[in-house]
Amino acid sequence: MRLCLAVIVCKLLRFIGKLVGKGSSLPGQYALKLCPDVLGRVKLPPCVIAVTGSNGKTSTVEMIAAILRAGGKTVVYNEEGSNQIEGVATLILCSCTLSGRMRGDVLLLESDERYARRSFRWFHPTHFVITNLYRDQLTRNGHPEWVYDAILPAIHRDTTLVLNADDPLVSCFARDHERVKWFGLDECSISTKEHCGVYHDGARCPACGGRMEYAYYHYGHIGRYRCAECGHCRHDTDFAVTALDLDGGRMTIDGETEISLAFKSIYNVYNILAAWSVCALAGADRGTMAAVINNYILKNGRMVRFTLGGHRGVLLTSKHENSAAYDTNLAYIARREEPCQVLVIVDAISRKYFTGETSWLWDIDFGQLNQAHVKKILLCGKYVHDLAMRFDYTGIPAEKIACYDAVVQAADALAEDGGAEALYVVTCFSDRDKLLRLVKREEE
Repeated sequence: MRLCLAVIVCKLLRFIGKLVGKGSSLPGQYALKLCPDVLGRVKLPPCVIAVTGSNGKTSTVEMIAAILRAGGKTVVYNEEGSNQIEGVATLILCSCTLSGRMRGDVLLLESDERYARRSFRWFHPTHFVITNLYRDQLTRNGHPEWVYDAILPAIHRDTTLVLNADDPLVSCFARDHERVKWFGLDECSISTKEHCGVYHDGARCPACGGRMEYAYYHYGHIGRYRCAECGHCRHDTDFAVTALDLDGGRMTIDGETEISLAFKSIYNVYNILAAWSVCALAGADRGTMAAVINNYILKNGRMVRFTLGGHRGVLLTSKHENSAAYDTNLAYIARREEPCQVLVIVDAISRKYFTGETSWLWDIDFGQLNQAHVKKILLCGKYVHDLAMRFDYTGIPAEKIACYDAVVQAADALAEDGGAEALYVVTCFSDRDKLLRLVKREEE
């Protein structure tokens, strides 16, 4: 009876929420109060896929859904991205019959890394993708090892783990676990023998604390590693990018399938490979996967094209408090080699909680913008002075940098400058709409 009541209340509140443009978490919150173990009572589809990690969750989930749907599967997933237990409960119960049987062939979940153990207390995924673990939201998540400890209780022995072999911390999830599949990127044109970046979180082994040796790096602490003391090392992969030309926008999976990249970012490469790996394990056809992923353009707003004055712009979502997200987007701009201007916005650090903590700016390698083709850099937002001080230490000539207190001021300056250079905007979801409402978005 409580199960039926929880489903009815959840559906009703979700219906009302859609009318007012809200309600992806609240219905599940009330349902869980009515029946705390409701997620253990429902009948789930035979395939339950979860995706977690510091970066790439939303993009990877979107591509998994597109592939499986193209293959004829009915996929239930939360396109709004509400990824804590209340959002998970809303999604599941609103897709259930009153008797608690869930409709659909596949349940696909984006899981907040901090709350995965709560989401999977009453059930567990058949496949669990873990994309990466980086420094992320210091005031919320502390450090990557803490996030690892938060995810670990969510892993069930019957779950097939789909792990990023190139991340030494993620690879630790495989210890004492029998069902593991690995994805990774072979050495390629972007690989380096020396570490690049402001800090090096891969210098010490996450298993024993010993000295880590790298044959090559892809970025940050991601690459081919081996601990000189305990032997913890990159595992051989089941799914691999065997060739990569980022400048040309091409990648090859498993030596036989070439994919064209709509967005030439190393992040996009890893997200595509993660989606490809778990979809292959779920029975997707290689031809279908290739057709869907080829030149795939994300619908989640991670990359938006627009015009502002004479500038054609690209907004690159870069997740505040996450230096790896910033660094990969800055590397993308540095590789483009076209005359451009760059706008960096830090106006509100988070959409969900207040913090004025900006030490994470010092983890970002803004020096990558010290390029001849970057003609001007505009800094703006509430924390513009924190940004300006950080840029003082990059070696970028001061005459290239302009500061504005408000987003609208920076936008007006760009609209009126008479220039026609490309424009790249680097900011977070918390700030992106403050710019997008001032520009003309392009239809994809």
